[in-house]
Amino acid sequence: MRILITGGAGFLGSHLCDRLIAQGQEVVCLDNFFTGRKSNIRHLFGNPYFEVARHDVIDPFMFEVDRIYNLACPASPPHYQYNPIKTMKTSVLGAMHSLGLAKRVKARVFQASTSEVYGDPLVHPQPESYWGHVNPIGLRSCYDEGKRCAETLFFDYHRENGVDIRVVRIFNTYGPRMLADDGRVVSNFIVQALRGEDITVYGDGSQTRSFCYVDDLVEGFLLFMEQEKSIGPMNLGNPGEFTMLQLAELILKKIGGPSRITHKPLPTDDPKQRKPDISLARQILGWEPKVPLEEGIEKTIAYFRASLAGK
Repeated sequence: MRILITGGAGFLGSHLCDRLIAQGQEVVCLDNFFTGRKSNIRHLFGNPYFEVARHDVIDPFMFEVDRIYNLACPASPPHYQYNPIKTMKTSVLGAMHSLGLAKRVKARVFQASTSEVYGDPLVHPQPESYWGHVNPIGLRSCYDEGKRCAETLFFDYHRENGVDIRVVRIFNTYGPRMLADDGRVVSNFIVQALRGEDITVYGDGSQTRSFCYVDDLVEGFLLFMEQEKSIGPMNLGNPGEFTMLQLAELILKKIGGPSRITHKPLPTDDPKQRKPDISLARQILGWEPKVPLEEGIEKTIAYFRASLAGK
């Protein structure tokens, strides 16, 4: 098949490119390189089944493809808050243009949504049936509400135009090719510890997250895209729940050095708990994460150690 990946040079997109190329598929990687990096996909440049298009999804795009994965959007708070209007446009117009293309060429289209659609949840863990608890005018709302609007568009295109859709809600994912400055907790803690700086924990560190290693998530993407039982939304993430303090202590143990844990005030609208209910993914895909947090953290530390050393 010929497959288009918007945001294909990003953290998740580049790993998806690798898996699809390994399957023998033709891949078109579309990216404006705001948070995507050529270094993530450089190893694929000589492959005859791989091509790159520098393009912003807020502008229409035309390709003859069988599958579309819409992953384009900055996903970490410093990046999506840098230009919140552009973030909203990326989510909404990117979804519209992906759906318009899918309708024209009769392609199946996949939306990378997010656990942020649940906001600061009042239900724990979060099932797909939960509508969420989101501040529509907060600093995070450009991302949260942009992704919620994209889901609305996907389901309306499906109902009105018969577009073949798949919608996943991604929970915290980590691994090699994360950006060192992306502001996410795993990369923050690892980079601070490798530099010998104090590890910054916001609040008292009791807030929880679930952490899914990137290889597990991409496997879930591929299984979900090709199954016929559900269009979603479907949660994909690791139901193992850890506090920020537990994560910081694990990383300190793995890296060592002079770093200590320090505390700063909790950011506005920061969720207190985040954990996926993956019953649907288990039932329909037979999928659940396999990489334990400790193993995944070791691989991610090795990546950042080499990256910071310029290797």
